[in-house]
Amino acid sequence: MTDIPAYEPPKVWTWNKESGGRFASINRPIAGPTHEKELPVGRHPLQLYSLATPNGVKVTVMLEELLAAGHKGAEYDAWLIKIDGNQFGSGFVDVNPNSKIPALMDRSGPEPVRVFESGSILVYLAEKFGAFLPTDIKTRAETFSWLFWQMGAAPYLGGGFGHFYAYAPSKIEYAIDRFAMEVKRQLDVLDRRLADNEYLAGNVYTIADIAVWPWYGALAKGLLYGAGEFLSVHEYKNVQRWTDAIAARPAVKRGRMVNRTWGDPASQLHERHDASDFETRTQDKIGELVAS
Repeated sequence: MTDIPAYEPPKVWTWNKESGGRFASINRPIAGPTHEKELPVGRHPLQLYSLATPNGVKVTVMLEELLAAGHKGAEYDAWLIKIDGNQFGSGFVDVNPNSKIPALMDRSGPEPVRVFESGSILVYLAEKFGAFLPTDIKTRAETFSWLFWQMGAAPYLGGGFGHFYAYAPSKIEYAIDRFAMEVKRQLDVLDRRLADNEYLAGNVYTIADIAVWPWYGALAKGLLYGAGEFLSVHEYKNVQRWTDAIAARPAVKRGRMVNRTWGDPASQLHERHDASDFETRTQDKIGELVAS
């Protein structure tokens, strides 16, 4: 630590070079589109523009759970938006001015409704279909508390720990230690809650579980940042039990495949336009990349 030159921040920060790291080429301090590009529109009421990152998986799992529960109005087209500059196309920015996946357009009514931010999309869909959001005030409050816990906690996991542990151009002990400590505290928060509760809101599966699982379930299985051993995730026995239970749900298995572009080709469904696509359009069957 003593060998690292001290950094003295300037009085006024200016963007005069890339910051380095995996996503440096697409990071910038301004918003708005960088190029003109219309979004495709499919035949279903719900149009999802996404990628199978944890935030994207939240929404595809939710949609597949709704369909499994018999909500036919939840049929959707899932279009692939790669995080390589495509998120700055004019059409996507119109749906999400924050240029982050996922983004949803609901075309079921007289006027299209845009919904962005993954937590907002989960609430929108839960209220639209009356599912996975309890109506009794106590359980509903618990659901919202854990949903917003995830929205506030995940930046420490992804933008904090994940960035400095896996993506930063150099390893900084202070930063990794700081965020590893916080992530382990978060895992302990979950583990304590799940010690006496089947799911986060109690004994019922809700949008809180759908929101938290893609992040902390993947972390608990060592699938995020290759950090399972580093964080000793096996120690969180209740999180492991909860993670396995959710992963076994058929709708979850389908949802995590949608807009996925890495891993086993049989687990990748780059775009989803029909339920039959899971049987006929995975990458092991079509063997080609979907243009974004």
